[in-house]
Amino acid sequence: MLVAAVIGSGIMAQRLSPDDVGLQLLENTIATAGALVAIILAFGHVSGAHLNPVVTIVDRIFGGLKSTKEAVGYVIAQIVGGVLGAIIANLMFGLDAVNLSTHVRSGGGIWLGEIMATFGLLMIVFGVATSGRHVMAPFAVAGYITAAYFATSSTSFANPAVTIARTLSDSFAGIAPESAPGFVIAQIVGGAVGALAVFLVFMDSRKAESEDA
Repeated sequence: MLVAAVIGSGIMAQRLSPDDVGLQLLENTIATAGALVAIILAFGHVSGAHLNPVVTIVDRIFGGLKSTKEAVGYVIAQIVGGVLGAIIANLMFGLDAVNLSTHVRSGGGIWLGEIMATFGLLMIVFGVATSGRHVMAPFAVAGYITAAYFATSSTSFANPAVTIARTLSDSFAGIAPESAPGFVIAQIVGGAVGALAVFLVFMDSRKAESEDA
């Protein structure tokens, strides 16, 4: 559902505003943020709304998920679901089911943007989760992604499963297959740095608070 919204809104934005890339990005951003709020609200109580392999792996490291098998299952579902979402979005708009992207996204600045986007997403997700304000998570995540679409040079993919899926659509939200490995590596780096920061800022402070109590 998320990937269908990301790619589908990108295709629609291109058709509605063919000569204004900034407006295309705004339209794509609004649809993506809206989809995130709705999906997290709908599925948060069922599976924790795990949509992102990086978040899932970090959650497993910190014990939010109780088994590696469960985490692997989530990651597989995220990748398969993303691919299906891309195919559905392409078909909805009259494109070939698989339409490999030619949108090259590469370079040090873009990779740094993706590191920062993934780092920031982890800080938001676990910052909200450890504060006990789970009800605010959909809005916090969507708000962050809205900002990061414009504030990062990569337009904040911040999700390996979504990155893979977006190679399958030669549209506004697509990414060329040869550019995807650089994005995924940047996301892994951002995830590793983010996990360390989450531990130092949120997990370690919670441990200290519990010991003081």
